[in-house]
Amino acid sequence: MSRPAVNVAVRAARAAGTIILRYLNRVEGLAVEEKARHDYVSEVDRLAEAEIIRELKRAFPGHAMLAEESGARGDSRFVWVIDPLDGTHNYLRGFPHFCVSIAMLENGEPMHAVIYDPLRDELFTASKGDGAYLNDRRIRVTKREGLGGALLATGFPFRQRQHLPAQLDMTRALLIDAEAEDIRRTGSAALDLAYVAAGRMDGYFEIGLKPWDMAAGCLLVREAAGRYCDFSGNDGIPETGNIVAGNHFVAAAIVKTIAPMLTRTLR
Repeated sequence: MSRPAVNVAVRAARAAGTIILRYLNRVEGLAVEEKARHDYVSEVDRLAEAEIIRELKRAFPGHAMLAEESGARGDSRFVWVIDPLDGTHNYLRGFPHFCVSIAMLENGEPMHAVIYDPLRDELFTASKGDGAYLNDRRIRVTKREGLGGALLATGFPFRQRQHLPAQLDMTRALLIDAEAEDIRRTGSAALDLAYVAAGRMDGYFEIGLKPWDMAAGCLLVREAAGRYCDFSGNDGIPETGNIVAGNHFVAAAIVKTIAPMLTRTLR
């Protein structure tokens, strides 16, 4: 059963999704800014974020916000972590894979999550202790017992290119040494985690994510009977941004496989 906070987040995500779709066929005319090398923001990101914050503030005026574009505001043990358009690069190129990601944390612990894919009208939701759902249907991680034959997802560290050699070594080890079947790089960390929760992917790993990239997806994975941890196997949302997710067997196997490639920087 949906919690009130999830219902509010769903309204906010759908409102943002409407804005995102409205501009989809007009992306060539959008104002786009390069925040950092290879890291872009469009006016759609900002419009969608403002709409999400407006909806959340209307329902929870005392809660704090941590949003990708506008940063942190407010001081509360309840913090809404917002990525208004995860997959901006995809969106700007017309590649049909992006989403809205919203999570509510209490004292740093994810309590509620919504990830919305407006193109497919797929709504992933979760609340702590209530399970994870896709369009009101219960979802679970896969039952695979190891990496043999596994389908994994990842993302390349476009913000931190110095970690690319380590990423390529990890990829090689997972495909050759551990005999994973294949690896997908979709361009949306939030949807990657949602797909792990839904059993579409067996596991996921990535270097250098931000809280808004992974907060909602982490709760989805956990409530779908999975696990998320850092590259050293420490449970919880990793402060480093280096994340592994999957069912308990797959997550542990990924950590074991990539351990030889870890450096002090990645830990």
